[in-house]
Amino acid sequence: MLDNILLPLINWIEGVVTAMGPAGVALLMAIESCNIPLPSEAILPFAGYLVSKGEMGFHTASFAGAIGCVLGSLPSYYIGYFGGRTFVEKYGKYFLVSKKDLEDADKWVDKYGDWAFFICRMLPVVRTFISLPAGILKARKRTFFTFTFLGSLIWSYLLVYVGVKLGQNLDKMKDIWHKFDVVIVLACVILFGLYIWKHFKHLKED
Repeated sequence: MLDNILLPLINWIEGVVTAMGPAGVALLMAIESCNIPLPSEAILPFAGYLVSKGEMGFHTASFAGAIGCVLGSLPSYYIGYFGGRTFVEKYGKYFLVSKKDLEDADKWVDKYGDWAFFICRMLPVVRTFISLPAGILKARKRTFFTFTFLGSLIWSYLLVYVGVKLGQNLDKMKDIWHKFDVVIVLACVILFGLYIWKHFKHLKED
């Protein structure tokens, strides 16, 4: 059951990364950083799996992920920078960014200052929409993109490493997946459903 659900996504990611190598990792991570729901949690562990097979370098995969995040953050940052809060509040839903997302980002920046951009890059979900608020707040470009790269590099190293360990223990993991596939699928569906419901609820409230 789990194989049937994940196979199309895995095949597509595998096709892109296999055909393009590290450039494919960078491309997919750039897509994620453009507020498009393509989770890095699926991209980078697969790159790590290829690392475990000797088809890609560990550092190369990690740096490709971080570079992709920076490149994907450019359009979002400049949309916020030149469009301003009014523009993003009006059209943000088309980028899957709600007013609640902007408010949450404001709280992070108020609490941590520029370090919020570094911290957010290592957090699921939040990392995908932080670029728009950064642009709105006119965050210093050099600081923002430096922290984006460093935070994304740590995130990339972590997830690539997870993929490496999974690749090294693939046979053992298969037994676990097949024993608990129903529970795993149910948990994934519930968590993903709650995220989508909460996120689009905020978009409708805008």
